[in-house]
Amino acid sequence: MHIELSKDKRYYGIGEVAKAFDVNASLIRFWDNEFDILKPKKNAKGNRMFTPEDVTNLQLIFHLVKERGFTLEGAKTHLKEGQKKTLDKFEIIRKLETIRTQLSNIKNQL
Repeated sequence: MHIELSKDKRYYGIGEVAKAFDVNASLIRFWDNEFDILKPKKNAKGNRMFTPEDVTNLQLIFHLVKERGFTLEGAKTHLKEGQKKTLDKFEIIRKLETIRTQLSNIKNQL
């Protein structure tokens, strides 16, 4: 999974986030209600506006629940017990995936 969102934006709408994760907006809303680490702002209309930090936390939740098969309770516990450690490992995995993609592209160009 590689999320493509503009690095220049301060906030992302729920539709943008859902599209980037290829999930329904209802799942993003559900995770927002379930996970304390998500703290999107709400505009005057009540629409959720996610910060880049929220998007990173959503990537972590997505990774735990969808890719590693954690239950919601298991993911919550995992995040509470070792959020910093989990986030560091997650970032390393994402960087390694990026490097692998770049190396594959170079190999294909040879």
